[in-house]
Amino acid sequence: MSLRWTDSPDPDRLGALLAAVRAADGQPDGTGTELLREYQGGEHLELLAGDTLVGYAHVAPDGDAFGNAVVELLVHPEHRRAGHGGELVSAVLEHIDGPARFWSHANHPAAAALATRFGLRKVRELLKMRAEVQDWPEPKWPEGVHVRTFRPGADEAGMVAVNARAFDWHPEQGRLTVSDVVATEREAWFDPEGFFLAVDDQDEPVGFHWTKIHPDGVGEVYVVGVDPAAQGGGLGRALTAVGLRHLRAAGAPAVILYVESDNKAALRLYRALGFVEESVGVQYATSG
Repeated sequence: MSLRWTDSPDPDRLGALLAAVRAADGQPDGTGTELLREYQGGEHLELLAGDTLVGYAHVAPDGDAFGNAVVELLVHPEHRRAGHGGELVSAVLEHIDGPARFWSHANHPAAAALATRFGLRKVRELLKMRAEVQDWPEPKWPEGVHVRTFRPGADEAGMVAVNARAFDWHPEQGRLTVSDVVATEREAWFDPEGFFLAVDDQDEPVGFHWTKIHPDGVGEVYVVGVDPAAQGGGLGRALTAVGLRHLRAAGAPAVILYVESDNKAALRLYRALGFVEESVGVQYATSG
């Protein structure tokens, strides 16, 4: 076994590891090149047995919005219970200068045991929820609010400004930039007809629901954001409903979404709309 840091892991080896982990755990989400893109940039730690990648750690290029390094560790299912997870965590902690957060997307008991061993504390739970498509109710818009679809080349700045205010508390989403939105517009799945803006009488955005349809046809509540100044009047519920009804009309057999476990208001809404928990990801933090 050998450990090495690299800026450019072999995509075939990494792809094989990701496929094996996904087959065993149902996570991480995504397939093929779409999944590989999630691991671009940053630093990569490989644990190799000959030419086989049996363990891997990815340190994301930018960390989160609060200055924490963000790390994901994977161990090949055929090479677990051999201490490799501990080797990876130890090597990452020695390498990183500053506080770090480690993802366990499948919430493995082994990950919890590693966290205890290395003095990491649970700081976050991200729920993946799913609902089979149903006859969701028509949206009811607050007075003075209208809905229209997103206009590429015109609405990026307004949407990003709302997003920043809506998610100033969020480690990732609050960092969204106009450049990020423009880059996503170039993705094959992007469809402005599934990107809804709630606007006021001056056509200024006050909220949005960005939907996504995956290659297998499953829809996703990609992001719902409401300006704090417009919260409390049912706008979030209306935006969620208009996106869900769009996904149903587009032929999606089911819809998924991701939500923080402590976002009680969102959880009440999603459960009322028929969503149930499918899996949970846990993030552990260093004490630094």
